[in-house]
Amino acid sequence: MKTSSLAFIALLSAFLHAAPAGPVKLIFDTDIGNDVDDVLALGLIHALQTRGHCELLAVTVTKDHPQAAAFVDAINTFYGRPDIAIGVVRQGATPEPGRFNRLADETNADGTLRYPHDLRSGANAPEAVGLLRRMLAAQPDSSVALVQVGFFTNFARLLDSPPDAHSPLGGRDLVRAKVTVLSVMAGAFQTVNENTRHLEYNIVKDIPAAQKLAAEWPTPIVWSGFEIGVAAAYPHRSIECDFEYVPHHPLKEAYILYNPPPHDRPTWDLTSALWAILPDRAYFGLSSSGTVTIEDNGATWFRPERDGQGRDRFLTLDAAQAARVREAMVLLCSAPR
Repeated sequence: MKTSSLAFIALLSAFLHAAPAGPVKLIFDTDIGNDVDDVLALGLIHALQTRGHCELLAVTVTKDHPQAAAFVDAINTFYGRPDIAIGVVRQGATPEPGRFNRLADETNADGTLRYPHDLRSGANAPEAVGLLRRMLAAQPDSSVALVQVGFFTNFARLLDSPPDAHSPLGGRDLVRAKVTVLSVMAGAFQTVNENTRHLEYNIVKDIPAAQKLAAEWPTPIVWSGFEIGVAAAYPHRSIECDFEYVPHHPLKEAYILYNPPPHDRPTWDLTSALWAILPDRAYFGLSSSGTVTIEDNGATWFRPERDGQGRDRFLTLDAAQAARVREAMVLLCSAPR
C-alpha cells in the first residue's frame, strides 16, 4: 500500500519527540513457546513497568496451544501482576507444545505450582480480537502502543472486526482512533548471512495475515528485522549468574529448556518492546520513511518514498548501540521483581 498521508508522519513524529506524559500504555502480542525471546521480552516489559515507564494493559497470544496463555499468566503473576488480561488466538498457527510452556504446570514436592497462577489453560481465556477491542475502546484516543512479536494473526483479524458492544467503530477505525504506533518484530531489511531475501519466521507462518496487515494497517509501523536481534544476542553468562535471587525464575528456566547455555540467544522480540517503551533513548536508529510490502513467499520489501512520506520505518543498529542494547536487556531482564 502506498501511503502519502502526512498524518502518519505527524503521528510518529509526535510519538518520538513528545515529552514523557506518563507510562506508555502497551498491549503485547506474542507467540510465546516458539522461542525464548518472547519470555525475555515479557520480563523486560515488567521491569520497565516497575520503573514506571509503561503499563501493560493486556497480552494476546498467537500460539494456538493451551499452555501458552497459562505460562503468560504464570510470568505475570511472578512479577506481581496476576490480573493482566490475556487473550488467545483460535485456529491459529503452531498448535504444538512449546519447549518451555510446560513450566506453567510444574509443581513443587508438595504438589503446589512452582509458578502460581490462575489461568491454567488457554481454553479458559477470551478470544484475542474481542479482548483487543475491549481494551482499545476503554483507552483515550491516540494513547496505546502495540508490540507484536509473533504472528500477524490477531492484529490482522482485528482490522476486520465489526462494531460491537465495546465500540461502534469497525476494527480499522478503532485502531486508527486508539493506537499511536505498532512496533513489530518481523521481516528482514538488511543482509542476513549474505542473503538479501531472508524469509523471516513470524511472517512465513501466517503469510496472508502478514500481507493483510502490511497492506491495510492505519497507523505508523516500526519494524525490527531479523538482523537486529542477531546483532544484540542475550549473553548466556547473565542466564547463568544473574537470576539467583530466587530459587526458581521463569526467564532462566525457560531459556535453559529452550536451548541450554552456553549460547548467546538472539533477542529479536526484546528489541521491539524496548523501542516501543523507550523510543527516545537512542538505543536504535531508524530508517527513512517508506512502505513495507510482503510477497507471496514471505519476503519483505522496504521502499523509501521519494517525498519522504510513508507509514513504515525499520530499526537500525550500529556496534555502539548494540552494546548499549545488550546491557539494557541484561539489567532489565535480571532486575529483581
